[in-house]
Amino acid sequence: MTDLDRIWQLQPEGQAYRLEQTTRPRPVPGAGEVLVRVHAVSLNYRDLINLRNTAGRNVTGRIPASDGAGVVVACGPGVSNWTPGDRVCGSFFQTWESGPFEVRHHQHDLGGTIDGMLAEHVLLSATGMVRIPDYLSDAEAATLPCAAVTAWQSLFVRGQLQRDATVLALGTGGVSVFVLQLATAAGARVIITSSRDEKLVRARELGAWQTINYSATPDWEKEVWQMTGHQGVDHVMEVGGPGTLEKSLKSVSASGQIALIGVLTGFGAPSCSLFPLVAKNARFDGIYVGSRTDFEHLMAFMTTHQIHPVIDREFSFAETPAAYEYLASGDHFGKIVIRV
Repeated sequence: MTDLDRIWQLQPEGQAYRLEQTTRPRPVPGAGEVLVRVHAVSLNYRDLINLRNTAGRNVTGRIPASDGAGVVVACGPGVSNWTPGDRVCGSFFQTWESGPFEVRHHQHDLGGTIDGMLAEHVLLSATGMVRIPDYLSDAEAATLPCAAVTAWQSLFVRGQLQRDATVLALGTGGVSVFVLQLATAAGARVIITSSRDEKLVRARELGAWQTINYSATPDWEKEVWQMTGHQGVDHVMEVGGPGTLEKSLKSVSASGQIALIGVLTGFGAPSCSLFPLVAKNARFDGIYVGSRTDFEHLMAFMTTHQIHPVIDREFSFAETPAAYEYLASGDHFGKIVIRV
């Protein structure tokens, strides 16, 4: 008798999608594949983009969520680097093992082009997984594949972060809180923004050097300029997109870096001039997560510094729609986890 697994799928509803819980036969690993029993999944803003169909991507029938952690239960033919019982996370791009990004990896992104982690069991590539350090729980590890690797890629791989550098993190969502934790551990000074003072208090507890309430201080780029002695910051972690880019351009230092990570303000074109990039000899890096090797380096850094991800709230598998709603509310600080 075939075992059935519970899964969540995206199904069309009007111009967008809805979440539907159903079942499917438990998958069997083929050559080079590993069957993983999923213990925890975390959500990213990308999951809302897919649900709302903001990017116009066809995800009908897709199992969502790129981020999850679990345990290996079976290995397919030719797999020698994993054994049942190993605790693992899937890598966001299943085929991006190392080196520069290639466009072909877009055909292998979990929860987008291929099925994601929001199921009781999933198939992953044997070369698209990372071992979970013993000190991390499954829920903590589940928060890492997208947001934490994105922060790592932005700061350390592309940004070449130096001790005592200044970093600006926008908001207190998953990527920005990881930026705060990782950069602080590396000896950098982090300025972080939020519209809520209680979130800024939590950010200071995590080591933030300076905080700005952008609701109370709409011209927050001027505050950044003052805080840095009219120098600007060495690194801007730009998660807003076109709506905040002009302020980020005014906040970055000469020879600094802007890492374009997210599109929280939409997919439209920026209305500002890009000349400040030229005038400041600054660079502009598009960031879309990272490779498996980047993930492994992140894990090693986190283990050395014993960094624990910040989980705002956990939901049960049946409460998945409520988890999405909570993500959409923007009330969270850090990550949202679904227990499978």
